[in-house]
Amino acid sequence: MSLLTLLFFSSLLSLSKSTPLKPHPLPILPLPSSQQLQWQLGSMSMFLHFGPNTFTDSEWGTGKADPSVFNPAHLNATQWVQIAKDSGFSRVILTAKHHDGFCLWPSVYTDYSVKSSPWRNGTGDVVAELASAAAEAGIGLGLYLSPWDRHDGAYGKTLEYNEFYLSQMTELLTKYGEIKEVWLDGAKGEGEKDMEYYFTTWFSLIHQLQPGAVIFSDAGPDVRWIGDEAGVAGSTCWSLFNRTNAKIGDTDPLYSQQGDGFGQDWVPAECDVSIRPGWFWHVLESPKPVAKLLDIYYNSVGRNCLFLLNVPPNSSGLISEQDIKVLKEFRELKNSIFANNFARKAFINSTSVRGSQFSAENVLEEGLDKYWAPEEKQKEWELYLEFRDPVSFNVLEVQEPIQMGQRVASYHLEMRNVESGKWERVVRGTTVGFKRLLRFPRCESRSLKLVVDKARADPLISYIGIYLDKFSDSGRNSSKITITRTLQEELVLNDS
Repeated sequence: MSLLTLLFFSSLLSLSKSTPLKPHPLPILPLPSSQQLQWQLGSMSMFLHFGPNTFTDSEWGTGKADPSVFNPAHLNATQWVQIAKDSGFSRVILTAKHHDGFCLWPSVYTDYSVKSSPWRNGTGDVVAELASAAAEAGIGLGLYLSPWDRHDGAYGKTLEYNEFYLSQMTELLTKYGEIKEVWLDGAKGEGEKDMEYYFTTWFSLIHQLQPGAVIFSDAGPDVRWIGDEAGVAGSTCWSLFNRTNAKIGDTDPLYSQQGDGFGQDWVPAECDVSIRPGWFWHVLESPKPVAKLLDIYYNSVGRNCLFLLNVPPNSSGLISEQDIKVLKEFRELKNSIFANNFARKAFINSTSVRGSQFSAENVLEEGLDKYWAPEEKQKEWELYLEFRDPVSFNVLEVQEPIQMGQRVASYHLEMRNVESGKWERVVRGTTVGFKRLLRFPRCESRSLKLVVDKARADPLISYIGIYLDKFSDSGRNSSKITITRTLQEELVLNDS
């Protein structure tokens, strides 16, 4: 028998004698659907507000603008999509119909659409061009169909208008391929005609026609509004939510911002904000500076939400050079901060491990499939990061494997003072969820400890990041804490 054969049978014998792996912990309800998981993994989407308002210098159109005003001479949906992709956005969402009732596709249910405009000699279809460009680039497509229609005469007649609205929704969801998100809101001007929207019926039809789509509204059912148009989530932000406590157009903003640690539904939040002061393009407006976009990123994606940034095409039908420049700077700035995770250079240890496949080293691998899990029924949940050389940092990233439920309710980061031998708190946080980013004054250290203080069940951590942000205020104007430790002390800590 050859040596190779002996080694093969020896390995089989060794495997047969090995200890069986421990099973995964039991997920804790509620859990995200596959569509919600895919949505959350995208992190950022681009909103495209476009229509007659772009040409009339309006935000809320009256529904009386002549269709002839819509005539973008250089409309290029491929440019929109390429800019979104280059800037790190996973999908684009178009205002297929805003409150003025003008349709960016040739709807058979109204003449108030692109078919009555001079654009493409009345044969154009903005939705079709965007759908084609998005599919070609591998970018998801979302559509906004405003419930409020200031043009159509059926508005105000509950049954008639709901039939009209659902007929237009069916057009959009059956003619343009896969739709990843359907966006709804409760916008309605004061003194508008009183009528009822059949939201439950709408949601059922949308899920029937596009089972892979998530539906956004103040109250879900799949994705909720964060409660403001500044792109800022609460410092505590649960994906857990009670839909029975929310009503489209009338939900407590604080409840929307924070979610509900006792919620029975999984409804994560989306943070919408415009790159400009208005939602539609206006010639006299300029985009926000890149530092502001970075701050919004920390307060949206960094607080367990998705960042929905509106970048409105201009009257030529292109995204403006001003906006492109800021988006390029935003991408470069974000990459410069998060491309270098110092934690990858650390030795990782923990107070306990559920089993070999749940080791602390899993927190250095991106993705949700691997994670650290402690032994059951422990009172201390701690992860240690030990560096050979001091690292300077001011940002902490923590992620949970949300397919197992959202668990962590509070935690903090510490550094050990070599002189006193005591751990000193650097920063504390509450919820984690898919991703949490915490900023604090710049520190320099060789020893860190992440402590989970409270959790709904045994905490599970899928990723830890330690970064240096040289551009945020906390990075530029901060006190510097220096904590050094000897290798001997590191080994003592690792053994304790």
